[in-house]
This record gives sequence, C-alpha cells and structure tokens, in this order.
Amino acid sequence: MILITGGNGVVGRRVAELLLQDNVPVTTVTRQTGDLFSPQWIKPDLEGVEAIQISPRATGPGLEALLALAVEQGVRRAVLLSATTVEHPAGEARFADQFRRAEELVTGSGLEWTVLRLADFAANALAWVPQVRAGDVVRGAYGKAATSPIHETDIATVAAQALLGNGHAGSVHTLTGPESLDQYEKVRIVGAAVGRTLSFQELPPEQVRQGLLAQGLPEEVPARLLGSLADYAVSAGPTTSTVEDLLGRPALTFADWARDHASAFGAPVR
Repeated sequence: MILITGGNGVVGRRVAELLLQDNVPVTTVTRQTGDLFSPQWIKPDLEGVEAIQISPRATGPGLEALLALAVEQGVRRAVLLSATTVEHPAGEARFADQFRRAEELVTGSGLEWTVLRLADFAANALAWVPQVRAGDVVRGAYGKAATSPIHETDIATVAAQALLGNGHAGSVHTLTGPESLDQYEKVRIVGAAVGRTLSFQELPPEQVRQGLLAQGLPEEVPARLLGSLADYAVSAGPTTSTVEDLLGRPALTFADWARDHASAFGAPVR
C-alpha cells in the first residue's frame, strides 16, 4: 500500500493515477479528510503502508509527528516533494527554509528516503486560465522571469518509481523541465496550444500583489510568487537533465503540457 499526502494536489493526483494503472493499492489523504497538522488521527491508515509520499504544504508542522507514526507503524520508505530553492535560492528565504527543514526531518527519520527537489510546475500556468478565457493578453509581473517548468507527469513518474523502491533510496533528485522559458514565451506557447495569438503584458509588482490580495488570497501567496519571479528575472531558475537521465526518455516540454491542458484554457476538446 502507498499513502499519498496532498492527494488532491497536481502531483498527488497524478502519482495515484500512475500507481493505480499498475494495480498498486493507494490511499490518499488531504486537508479535507483530516488535519495533517495534527496527524495522530491517521495512525489506522498507516497499517500495511509500505511507502508514503510527503507534501510539506499538506503536512505543515505535523510532519515530524507523521514521520514518527510512520516508523512506529512499520512504513519502509518516504518520498519527499521538496523544491529547487533549497539548492538554488529564489524569493524569500523563509519559504525555502520550510522545505529545507522538511528534508532534514525526512532524511533523519530512520525511513528509507528519496528527496525530489522540484522546479516551477508547468501547472502553475493554470492561474492564467481566467485571463486567457477573457481575452488575448495575460498580465503579470516580471515578464523576463525564466524557469524550466516541469510537467506533473514527469514528477509523478519519478515519484512512483521511488515509492515502489526502484533504486532511488538515499537520492536527492533535482527535477526540472527541459528548457528555460520566460513568461512571454510561456504565454505564446499556451496560445499555440489553444490556436490563438496570446501575449504577455508586464505590470508593476505592487499592482499584481494588490490584485492577488483583492481576490482574497493570503499575503503568503503574492510574497512567494513575486519574490521568486523577481529573482528569476535576474537569474533564470535551474535546468537539469535528471528527468531524462532517470526515465530514459526526453522530459516533457511546456508545449507538451500546454497541449495536454488546452481544454482548460478554453480550446475545443478534440
């Protein structure tokens, strides 16, 4: 049995799908099914679990207690979804520190472990859906901010292998997409996927921050987003060949991701 925390997340859902396709039993837990910040309630669900996938944003301050329960219940291995900012700083240090602390807890837990340091999710572009559906211009801050967005399927494929114990024990993998793209390029690629000409318009960061707060989002959201974008506008995020090295095939591109999700942006389903 594999247990996935953050089962409603982009990666958690995809990992569950891949494991179920291979007839591997899976159980998922989310903030809706229980309070992972106080995880004692999850103890019965850990019975018979061989491996656990950990999303620090789902477990929060309950991670240390969750790991102790996992050891107590005989779980063998843990796969942690961390972030490239642990190794390649960008944005406010407090956010990278949260992942760094999670890595320390997992690697010191006594479980067999694998750490996946993840780049910018391609799926973050779904935040543009309302603007793309409403018109041909996507507005945001730091148009020249460049990252190597990674398709959730590539993350999930590596994670599934690690959860099944296929040779990743004690490894720290930095996973990114295969190419560095700024926001102007990403928007053009989304446009090509939906059969339209889209463009990116840069706005002042404070205007973007106020807009996000006006949507009811907590201060942490614009702080995390704008801090990272500001740094990536000066120095692009990392690009690695790790996905291809591990999977024996080219990493999926942002264009692949955009085509896979074109319907979300309003393109006709084919």
